[in-house]
Amino acid sequence: MRPALLCAAVAGALMLAACGDDSPPGARPPVRLAIAAPADRDVTREPQVELRGTVSPASATVTVRGRRADVSGGSFRATVSLEPGTNVIDVMASAGSARPALTAIRVRREVPVTVPDVGGLAIRDARDRLRAAGLESVVEEDGGLFDRLLPGEPGVCETDPAAGDEVDPGTTITLRVARRC
Repeated sequence: MRPALLCAAVAGALMLAACGDDSPPGARPPVRLAIAAPADRDVTREPQVELRGTVSPASATVTVRGRRADVSGGSFRATVSLEPGTNVIDVMASAGSARPALTAIRVRREVPVTVPDVGGLAIRDARDRLRAAGLESVVEEDGGLFDRLLPGEPGVCETDPAAGDEVDPGTTITLRVARRC
């Protein structure tokens, strides 16, 4: 049996296309697309990222979120604006009649939250203000034994992290409370 026929027979029996390109004569190979940066599931605080990658053939057209990217020598780049939270960035590369390439990555933009000043507030009011800012809270009594004997409700003496500090959304703020600070 001739080598080409043997290869075709073995590939057919194994249901493989192992003898070379199985595309129809004259068809163009599929477009190849690779994202170099950012990586899928990257986290940033920046309002935008620069998406970079490679494409083959070098003459392919690349669109990022539906907008044409700059392509030069098989490399491409595009600046992508990010909304707070998780952003899905879709990328497509096409070249004439070749099968296009599609991919998507996720980039999370975290927007820092400034810890509000809740000093002197009642515990409930302080917790409500922190919750409205997207923060969690825990209460730590700080007055000692004699503080419990004093009249009135405890209030917030200080927080950790301190008022004015920038933290990630969802951070837990410790409220140190006492009747007298």
